[in-house]
Amino acid sequence: MIVTPAPWADRPVEVGLVGAGPWARAMHARMLAAGPETRLAAVWARRSEAARETAAPHGAHVAASFGELLDRCEAVAFAVPPAVQAELAPQAARQGKALLLEKPLGPDLMAAQRVADAVLGAGVVSQLVLTKRYHPVTEAFLDAARTREVSGARSCYLHGAFLGGDFATGWRLEHGALLDLGPHLLDLLDLAVSPITGIRSTGDPRRWIELTLEHENGAVSQASLSGSVSVPRALTRVELFGPETPLTYDTAEIDHEECWPILRRTFATAVRANEPTDLDAARGLYLQRLIDQAARATR
Repeated sequence: MIVTPAPWADRPVEVGLVGAGPWARAMHARMLAAGPETRLAAVWARRSEAARETAAPHGAHVAASFGELLDRCEAVAFAVPPAVQAELAPQAARQGKALLLEKPLGPDLMAAQRVADAVLGAGVVSQLVLTKRYHPVTEAFLDAARTREVSGARSCYLHGAFLGGDFATGWRLEHGALLDLGPHLLDLLDLAVSPITGIRSTGDPRRWIELTLEHENGAVSQASLSGSVSVPRALTRVELFGPETPLTYDTAEIDHEECWPILRRTFATAVRANEPTDLDAARGLYLQRLIDQAARATR
């Protein structure tokens, strides 16, 4: 069931959306236009027709350029490939715009570093769209995990989206599951077990990659990642083991519609308070360092 948020007392954050692909239409535009914490002020994409199709259902302005988009908003949401985000997000930050960023921050560590540096240098609010982190089930799992002594963990994030369809896009097919799915699972394991201190990996991220993670508390965890396997629905599962009964997190039954109001409220609250959240660009850079370490370990 979708939880109705408390009344929003402040004016909505005017957000410009960069991108007009399937994810921009299905999530970003719809979420930002729903308010009351945000208003979809404008949409810009390199394909103008796609931008019009994304903006029209919500009555948003179609910007003719990225510069025009920046003139019409106080925050920018990105729903574009990592390389495009890494190119444009620093420009928006330098213009004083708050940033709602997709993961990964960039296609590689150097690009991610530039995004994080721009955010830090400009002193703007940033927030990552790590979808599952905004679901109450995830929050409850992480709260429970903090009370546990964890000796080891095993986890997976598996789906078949790379086999065909809207999300079998160029950057995902090139880089595979590590860059696309890795941030989600690494973030959860890093928080649920303890900070990750070492990574070993085997396999091919375009088919199946297996990670062995060493943690600060001495625990070891396993992570299986693939976007190229035929499964009835996406599988995201984390199991924690130790002296107590295992603690399991499984997203099979969660309704992702419950994430969007929480994500929107968290972002708008951070923008209005001008205070960073724990899911900011710095967290994105931390996760990208882990991804880079894992990628290097497979070579």
